[in-house]
Amino acid sequence: MSSTMYAHRPTVEPMRGPASEVDEAISRLDALATVMDSLVTIPGTKVRIGVDALLGLVPVIGDIASQAISGYLIWEARRLGASKLVIGRMIANSAVDTVVGAVPFLGDAFDVAFRANKRNVALLRTHLHDLRRRDVIDGEFRRVG
Repeated sequence: MSSTMYAHRPTVEPMRGPASEVDEAISRLDALATVMDSLVTIPGTKVRIGVDALLGLVPVIGDIASQAISGYLIWEARRLGASKLVIGRMIANSAVDTVVGAVPFLGDAFDVAFRANKRNVALLRTHLHDLRRRDVIDGEFRRVG
């Protein structure tokens, strides 16, 4: 066997097992993203806010805590087998959310509108759906290439 066959091997082995386990993981991440980005509706409006916007009110510490939770979502995405491109997009979304979110007042409004965690879960869900459509065999994910 050629050593080049292993050049593209992922650094983290994608989650294998029944599709239901992956669906459960996605549901868990979606619930966390909902808590962070759109937990409650502001009375009298259609605007939804989450813990991320509230954490943003606490300078520095709130932004660090919010980024840590976003980092967990990205780590889980990698564990589930997300591609480097998807991980890169998720990191970019979280970085934009953290940098702009650190700006007083403007950052809080941005957190409400941008919803980086919901965006990241949507990216992951789409990616895994595409993988499933291409590569599911007997209810297990297989990484090709």
